[in-house]
Amino acid sequence: MKKIVSFWKILILVLTLFLFSSYADFSSKTTSLQEHNPFAYLPTSTTKQVIKHSYYALSYNEKYEQAEWVSYFLRSENEGVGHFKRPRFIYDPKVTTESADSDNYKKSGYDRGHLCAAADMRFSKSAYDETFFTSNISPQKHNFNDGIWKQLEEKSRYWATKYNGIYVVTGGILQKGLPTIGTEKVAIPNYFYKILFCNFQGKNKMVAFLIPSVKSKEPLYKFVVSVDSIEKMTGIDFFPQLNDVVENELERKSDYKAWAF
Repeated sequence: MKKIVSFWKILILVLTLFLFSSYADFSSKTTSLQEHNPFAYLPTSTTKQVIKHSYYALSYNEKYEQAEWVSYFLRSENEGVGHFKRPRFIYDPKVTTESADSDNYKKSGYDRGHLCAAADMRFSKSAYDETFFTSNISPQKHNFNDGIWKQLEEKSRYWATKYNGIYVVTGGILQKGLPTIGTEKVAIPNYFYKILFCNFQGKNKMVAFLIPSVKSKEPLYKFVVSVDSIEKMTGIDFFPQLNDVVENELERKSDYKAWAF
């Protein structure tokens, strides 16, 4: 009789531990999903035309026929990397003023440079395909697009895997007097920026890059600047959701030592 009672006590204990473990795992995943919300840290918009797609958002600037920023959560490559057929670039159906036609880039001497890189969205075909809206591209010389800019994209994916995902905000510096391409006069930025933010092991980390849109063999850390300096150039507040003290501390620095180069 004592053996039967002991058996049932052990069984109840095992079931209790199993249920607790399952709940803890579910809670952990739920928290992770909340933290990895692609729209958790959207910048302000100078144009008031913010577009949300499934996994990234952008602020479209009709005057320059491109996004002033694209914002998204870059997942760890451990979450899966698919290999999909590259689609054609198409109009963004959500841009009320209509995004620029892809034909503006034909014979212009400029690449259709992704802002949210297609390779950053390889966890699903639908996410990958959404990066081919023309609202997500900007004119870039090939030796820049396939050079220093590609290096930064690859390094960002490395950091996303190392730090279990990072938030990315990126775009060209849009200002008066820029040269243009095509009949719709798509502006050609002289500089592109990329700002990365994450909370890893309880610590906030932020780093910003401002890179001239030309061929370069300089190491990436040479292009690290403060977020404050990019805000002054663009008129955009990049992380208004953060506590002011935290935001000010992170955005005034141009220190890259917390990031594994």
